[in-house]
Amino acid sequence: MRVQDVMSRGIRTVSPSTPAEDAWTLMRMKEIHHLVVTEGKSLAGILSDRDAGGRRGAALRKDRTVDDLMTREVVTVPPETPLRKAANLMRGRSIGCLVVVDDHRAVGIVTVADLLSLIGRGAERPVAKTKRWTLKHRTPHRKKTHPTGMW
Repeated sequence: MRVQDVMSRGIRTVSPSTPAEDAWTLMRMKEIHHLVVTEGKSLAGILSDRDAGGRRGAALRKDRTVDDLMTREVVTVPPETPLRKAANLMRGRSIGCLVVVDDHRAVGIVTVADLLSLIGRGAERPVAKTKRWTLKHRTPHRKKTHPTGMW
């Protein structure tokens, strides 16, 4: 399975000059945890709910812009990336999402929630069909004669 099969295509973007409180409100309204930060058509960074301080981060967001809080080093992958490689990349860097880029343009995002949803649906690597074994021998019957002698 590839990243393009599970990525969220309708990504939400904001500019670096957007007030941090407005970005936080957008994340809460759309029930998302990551916003892709773009400057023109180029990728400038990513803002996660953790970067914005979470629910109790109002003091952190006050009088600040997205540019002040965003992560500039965005990890990107092409749509053809295998899911296993994407999951290992996220786990190895301890990050919550990957931005999917095609021709230097953000086309989607893959999050930990997308991968967990995939596992929850039961979509995993197909298991090779195994041959079903049938019992080809029979157990012997009891002897009809009783043994003589002492036991």
